[in-house]
Amino acid sequence: MKLENARVLVTGGSEGIGYGIAEAMIAKGAKTAIVSRDETKVRAAAEALGAHGLVGDVGIEADAVRVTAEAVEALGGLDVLVNNAGFGYFAPLVEMDAERFEAVFRTNVTGAMLMGREAARRFVEQKSGHIVNISSTSGLAGGKTSSAYSGSKFALRGMTECWRAELRPHDIRVMLVNPSEVQTPFFSKVGREQQLSEKKLRPIEIADAIVGALEIDDRGFIPEFSVFATNPW
Repeated sequence: MKLENARVLVTGGSEGIGYGIAEAMIAKGAKTAIVSRDETKVRAAAEALGAHGLVGDVGIEADAVRVTAEAVEALGGLDVLVNNAGFGYFAPLVEMDAERFEAVFRTNVTGAMLMGREAARRFVEQKSGHIVNISSTSGLAGGKTSSAYSGSKFALRGMTECWRAELRPHDIRVMLVNPSEVQTPFFSKVGREQQLSEKKLRPIEIADAIVGALEIDDRGFIPEFSVFATNPW
């Protein structure tokens, strides 16, 4: 597709990977809206980017319906949804807190479904559109204390395959992206220290890969890909 003048909605776009994706889309000339549940952050990010800032929690159905409609109105339509909103919770199984576990799934899985549903309804009608689901390499292999986060990303991968099967007959492309460790505020939010390194991934590497995948001719698409640091050690 041509990203110039494309209408793009990025969830979780106020920081980290989402911010990097929005920045890359705008650099390509796309009309871009970002969504976050933190009004202060999304307003500041939107101003810095030159994007439309929308406030909402994608895991709440009414918010997902509203922000998608607001994005369509602000952008004059919708061509690309980037389902990036998500967070993690890490604990051993024997210490798992059900409320925190369910909160991860509400954003990472239910939120992605709600936003995907709202976008797909429009894409089916217009017979075109792209859905990009941001998963993780944690959705390819589980690890200790990662039941909530890895479980949610495995679920997102499964949903992506279902959507792809449903939507390909309508000329809609559904992609899954699996970033490896990216230097963002993600780890500090879950109480983990991240070792910063010039060798580890930045949001721009993920954004550049998505731009490249979207820009191939619409007769084809890349169903899934992972992005690893070449030598993070």
